[in-house]
Amino acid sequence: MVDVTVRGAGIFGLSIAWACVSRGASVRVIDPNGVGAGASGGLVGALAPHTPERWNDKKELQFQSLDMAEAMWAEVAEVGGEDPGYARTGRIQPVGVLEIATERARNAEELWRGKYSWQIRDVRDFAPFAPVTTSGLVIHDTLTGRAHPRKATSALAAALRARGVEITADAPEQGKIVHATGATGLVTLSKELGKPVGAPIKGQSAIFDYDARGCPQIFVDGLHVIPHADGTTAIGSTTEREFTDPTRCDGGLDDILGRIIRLVPVLRERPVLERWAGLRPRARSRAPMLGAYPGRPDQFIANGGFKIGFGMAPIIGQLMADLILDGEDNIPESLRVEASIPGT
Repeated sequence: MVDVTVRGAGIFGLSIAWACVSRGASVRVIDPNGVGAGASGGLVGALAPHTPERWNDKKELQFQSLDMAEAMWAEVAEVGGEDPGYARTGRIQPVGVLEIATERARNAEELWRGKYSWQIRDVRDFAPFAPVTTSGLVIHDTLTGRAHPRKATSALAAALRARGVEITADAPEQGKIVHATGATGLVTLSKELGKPVGAPIKGQSAIFDYDARGCPQIFVDGLHVIPHADGTTAIGSTTEREFTDPTRCDGGLDDILGRIIRLVPVLRERPVLERWAGLRPRARSRAPMLGAYPGRPDQFIANGGFKIGFGMAPIIGQLMADLILDGEDNIPESLRVEASIPGT
């Protein structure tokens, strides 16, 4: 008998399955398209915090999740025997206004519990893998990590199978049901409720043949530049609310490739190994959408991981396992399903 059926084998679905099976539940994962077939099969994998200021529930949960990530991914690798490509390598970004950067550094000392830092550094400390900056200064935070999305979802699937979880394209739903169905799930729920709860957002990204695996990732001009453990470097992503072909790479990607080679010159002569385009789920509240499925007893929703899904996955797995298995609702108001339903 299956205690929990998870629909969706992306990062949210697999992380919830992992949290549930770790507590002794019998779990089945169903996804007709396979593991990491949607947004979780992208290229970037930035596990990065928001700025340490104007603290709120979302930022607190994100901090807790990023703090948990190292232990979770180490256990996943040990159980399943696959490397998720995780490392807490940190991040650098150009200093904009020095006074603001300095204030955030002070905030980080308190808000990040003294475990991680937000420091102002000379960009030359990170050469040659560093961004162009007019001030010559960068912010270096030590909280940020990275994971290779495809390797991470594959490693999670391997660990789940090692613990007896069936991952299949189709099977009967049994027990409590979790809908972690990404962009298509948001569209379906919006139609079902007759209200817009979120929308798919197209993103495009690419992989360069450049080995900077031991370096901090870069955040510059709204773009992530992520050195992966396999010796490649990912860049992304576009944010496209209007599109005709969700999986076609086009001029939007060409634009960010052009920007990146100007902003991170070491990539200028490096070949692009792969281009990717796909849909990412953004809930109406712009925060992950977690909780009971409206009107469906013993069914639940975990969606809306737009841009922060891999970083939030460890804590979301735990929050959803609390709710599903123990009936304990620790989900903050801003992350509840109701926060994304107009008029509730």
